[in-house]
Amino acid sequence: MAIADPTGKVCLITGAAAGLARAMAVGLFEAGARVVACDIDEDGLLDTINLARATGGRGAIVAQTMDVRDEAACKAAIQETINEFGRLDVLVNCAGLGPVYMRRDFVARPMPFWEADPERWWNLVAVNLRGPFLLAHAAAPAMIAQGWGRIVNITTSFSTMMRGANMPYGQTKAGLEAGTASWAADLAGTGVTANVLIPGGAADTGMIPAEAVADRSTLVSPQAMVAPILYLASSASDGVTGKRFVGQYFDPANPLSAPGCAPAAWPDLAAGSSKGIGEDKRSR
Repeated sequence: MAIADPTGKVCLITGAAAGLARAMAVGLFEAGARVVACDIDEDGLLDTINLARATGGRGAIVAQTMDVRDEAACKAAIQETINEFGRLDVLVNCAGLGPVYMRRDFVARPMPFWEADPERWWNLVAVNLRGPFLLAHAAAPAMIAQGWGRIVNITTSFSTMMRGANMPYGQTKAGLEAGTASWAADLAGTGVTANVLIPGGAADTGMIPAEAVADRSTLVSPQAMVAPILYLASSASDGVTGKRFVGQYFDPANPLSAPGCAPAAWPDLAAGSSKGIGEDKRSR
């Protein structure tokens, strides 16, 4: 098995001011990658940069303040990364808004969809679903041209996607999950892959308010994301695409083994459904 070594890989990570993305940014830096840490929160980004450099890691890391809802900003972030490092190898779409954005006390007081504020609903969709598309749309041509690249989308557990009082967070993550499978098909044969990575349970991040869980040790540590992102950012994962990796169950010695890895989206359901339009006229 190839060693998961991301040394020298250029990785752009959104949402890097905190949480899962911060853990991945620091982990990649420690392992020798060149990291562009992006977020709308400038102060949080500086904390991430300082934390990374304090580890004595052997990579490089720079901060880039940006808003993933802004198409021009997404294009600029990709281009500035290429200008700075000569290429872009890995895009990690982790920036996101969770149920706490819709209602601070969502755990104690679940919010049915008809109580959602429409403006906040649309803003959450823009960050969680449109943002990853805008960044991948801007990054894919450069990755295809160089014949190697990774798109990693952070989604969530299937049960969370369908849980009541969890919209539109669940539906944005379901959309991104399905999108990842579609992108993987579009990218087949280019040397660029698209995969999903999730922590595998409620994670110890700001998406769950401090007052909502008394014992934070029951939550998944953001560090669970580090081993799989090192694998995905390296040549060890060449040819691996359309997969869903689960951080807390990921086995570095057997990266494609269950329960740490499975096909992305809902292939079992698709296998039992009618063929897509254009494959069989009877499906219409």
